[in-house]
Amino acid sequence: MKFFIDTANLDQIREANDMGILDGVTTNPSLMAKEGIKGHDAVMKHYVDICEIVDGDISAEVVSTDFEGIIEEGKKLAALHKNIIVKVPMIKEGVKAIKWFTDNGIKTNCTLVFSAGQAILAAKAGAKYVSPFIGRIDDSGWDGVQLIEQIAHIYNVQGFKTEVLAASIRSANHIIRCAEVGADVCTCPLEPILALLKHPLTDNGLAKFLEDAKKFQ
Repeated sequence: MKFFIDTANLDQIREANDMGILDGVTTNPSLMAKEGIKGHDAVMKHYVDICEIVDGDISAEVVSTDFEGIIEEGKKLAALHKNIIVKVPMIKEGVKAIKWFTDNGIKTNCTLVFSAGQAILAAKAGAKYVSPFIGRIDDSGWDGVQLIEQIAHIYNVQGFKTEVLAASIRSANHIIRCAEVGADVCTCPLEPILALLKHPLTDNGLAKFLEDAKKFQ
């Protein structure tokens, strides 16, 4: 399973990348605004800055909702760097645009997916990634990880090449459960990734090891 970090914060991206486990980045206009990145030129430059840190797929999201607008934005984003993946919303015009991008050699990530039916449409249109938002599904009273499992099963049965990218991940347990049910990718903030490091027995064992080591110095 690949690890993507979901942020526009360059310091956090570098920290995750320095661990040697980072495969890519997902970001969006909200995450850009959170880092104070505003204005078209600044946003475009920030995408390039991210691409220069991480040698992997970098999802850059369009904000248009009409076919022509999505295509125009997507072409500009894809031209920024070879690693850019155009992130497109799961709407009718978005699916249409994903097919156009696929036919024209531009890779896409279909975002805001909340059902297996939507995931099937994204795969049929040729999306490289489909992004079910499991945390938001949990908020609605359903189990988001079950959706990941369902989509992964359907893709396997039908032979779809689209990768299941588990998004809206909020905890280390989410990451582990998504790995168990066959997610190809997980994307999350830095905190859940770092939380995978933590276990009280590791801390206790290291403390004991260091204490014993001092006795022989």
